[in-house]
Amino acid sequence: MFSVVIPSWNNLAYLKLCIDSLKKYSRFDHEILVHLNDGSDGSLEWVKSQGIRYTQTAKNIGVCLSVNHLVAQARHDWVLYMNDDMVAAPGWDTAFADAIQSVDTDLALFFGTLIQPENNGKDIVIKQNFGESPDMFDEAGFLRHYMDDGCGDKEGAASQPTLAHKKWWGMVGGYSLEFSPGMSSDDDLLMKFWVVGCRNFRIVGGSRFYHFGCKSTGRIKHNLGGRIFVMKWGITQIEFYRFYLVKLKNPEGGKTASNPYNCARASLLGKLRRVGYAVRYNYPLEDIEAWDPLPGRGEWTQGN
Repeated sequence: MFSVVIPSWNNLAYLKLCIDSLKKYSRFDHEILVHLNDGSDGSLEWVKSQGIRYTQTAKNIGVCLSVNHLVAQARHDWVLYMNDDMVAAPGWDTAFADAIQSVDTDLALFFGTLIQPENNGKDIVIKQNFGESPDMFDEAGFLRHYMDDGCGDKEGAASQPTLAHKKWWGMVGGYSLEFSPGMSSDDDLLMKFWVVGCRNFRIVGGSRFYHFGCKSTGRIKHNLGGRIFVMKWGITQIEFYRFYLVKLKNPEGGKTASNPYNCARASLLGKLRRVGYAVRYNYPLEDIEAWDPLPGRGEWTQGN
């Protein structure tokens, strides 16, 4: 029913738990595709032994390129991007399927509801601690309590897991490579969907995932995604969320910046920052070079 794409960077224990949860707790039959960045920790041998479709590069090519490549291989119309440090709960796919049926368009973005040991003040993330690593994961406790809070759907946007129609992923160009290795690529994707007319952004309350949290991003040199976003769009990420995405529940009339049915507009703050960053720095190429001085040498391989 869905094509589930998972980038992984030498996180074998997490990857095993992630895929095991998808196999155990899915109602429908889904396609699983994995991109292995490096894979020298045994991940490459493991996906081969499991018969999992995969692509692999000799080095870490980042989220943007690896996810786009996986989506291009997907056989189903709807594609779910999730990270390898996430564990699916029962009902995750039926809740997504119901969400798709509830709208009359395939121009929509749906997001899973995350459960984490820490939510860092984010009200869209549920704070429950079922372990901070695969060897500490309390699966029995997770299965008993993952729906305890009773939270339902929320209009708005989150990060992964992200469910999108493959057609629209291709139409907007997927993750933009100027955000490589990936910081703020999610916000840029939201803006691109907004520009093409998407107004269906929903965090699906019944689609639950446990998230150990940032097990790969802490190992890489981050691009300054917020600066790239404002240089590209002329509006800050905070303004885009505040004036557009969070207004979806109660759309205001009139041609105002806060009307979520208008095209997003550049702000004075965004314009000033765009000029300042452009004069002082060389974004995004400066960030890309700092992260990967020899791009394009990933030595792609593919299996199954």
